[in-house]
Amino acid sequence: MERETEEAAVVARAERRRRSDAAIVAAARELFAERGFDRTTIRAVADRAGVDPGLVMQNFGSKDALFAAAARWSAPIEQLVAATRDELPAAALHHVLDAFEDPRERAAALALMRSSLTHEAARVAMRDEVLAPAQERVADTIGGPDAALRAAVLNACMLGVSISRYLLEVPALVDADTADLERILLPALERITEPIR
Repeated sequence: MERETEEAAVVARAERRRRSDAAIVAAARELFAERGFDRTTIRAVADRAGVDPGLVMQNFGSKDALFAAAARWSAPIEQLVAATRDELPAAALHHVLDAFEDPRERAAALALMRSSLTHEAARVAMRDEVLAPAQERVADTIGGPDAALRAAVLNACMLGVSISRYLLEVPALVDADTADLERILLPALERITEPIR
């Protein structure tokens, strides 16, 4: 009976931690979207999440790590990194479109991207903690010579489309529907990921 009680307590603590982390990340994401990286403080995130600032620091360690967690939450990578080489071009394209085409997600995704382009700590967090692990797994999927370079080029293509369509609002890209983007982009992305002969 005592062991069951201890196990239940461990589960309860883990669930509380999961809930508080989710609330903190959601609050951070909103604040980074509203205020940018520089004007978002740990105290403001804690206030919005309804937790003590010490808990934010205990669970995330720094504002940079909190930004990285908010960015990872913004663009889940499970489908991208689980894709086979043949599925990878479509998975990469939909990874971007899913993050930006949903109006509920777009503002925060744009703010996180904008922060990573204008603030050094956000740039490093986005590059090293968000993009690099996914890019490494994509390189493993591509395999063969230049896999790391081809994964980086694939990533650069998708970042370029994201910046041009959603931040710079290049008219031809803004006016294109997702079917047109797929028609134009998929052959290019397939060429990047196909085996080197």
